[in-house]
Amino acid sequence: MATEIIRLDKISRHYHVGSEIVRALQEVDISINKNEFVAMMGPSGSGKSTLMNMLGCLDTPTSGHYFLSGMDVSKMTDNELADVRNKEIGFIFQTFNLLPRSTALENVMLPLIYAGVPKHERIRRAEETLESVQLANRMHHRPNELSGGQRQRVAVARALVNKPSLILADEPTGNLDSKTSVEIITLLEEIHQMGNTIVLVTHEEDIAEHAHRIIRLRDGKVEADSPNENIISFNKPEAVNV
Repeated sequence: MATEIIRLDKISRHYHVGSEIVRALQEVDISINKNEFVAMMGPSGSGKSTLMNMLGCLDTPTSGHYFLSGMDVSKMTDNELADVRNKEIGFIFQTFNLLPRSTALENVMLPLIYAGVPKHERIRRAEETLESVQLANRMHHRPNELSGGQRQRVAVARALVNKPSLILADEPTGNLDSKTSVEIITLLEEIHQMGNTIVLVTHEEDIAEHAHRIIRLRDGKVEADSPNENIISFNKPEAVNV
């Protein structure tokens, strides 16, 4: 039986802009199970960025309920949300969001510091995770000494190091060239094959085609939600060590 990771129950998010009300999300219902690979798409103003912020516990709904791993996070305090973000969610951003003066190892260790993990354990887990994304030989390099693809791999490792329930990837190939984009989407496929749940926000159809399910938003509502019948994959499952 599938285990539900995400359930959005009539989630709405309204913003006041001057005297107007912007209805960014309107009674959105979405359910995502463990080990799904879901792409979210939509034109500018569709609500996909607002929805990503909601899923990442960076914003709270005006109305409705958001359940993450069985917890109703929609009514939590800011401190409670920060704790959930650190323990349950791994973020991968378009702009990498790495600390420029810190090494790859130090960047990956950061979520473990917030989680109160002892130093020797932080180092061990960060090293293991960097090795898993093929950066064992770049651990002590700073971001400006790494290529764009290597920086995104560091960001992926940072997202994975806490063993979160959910990986949120916000336009992870947006700042990369075609060759490097292939490398990163291949890495996301490997992560999915190892049992992780991934929600990918993208405006690129060819990137979304790697997901197993595509949710399309328009005007703050779910316009379509269906399995991807034409999955593109660069990986063979049998080649991945689970």
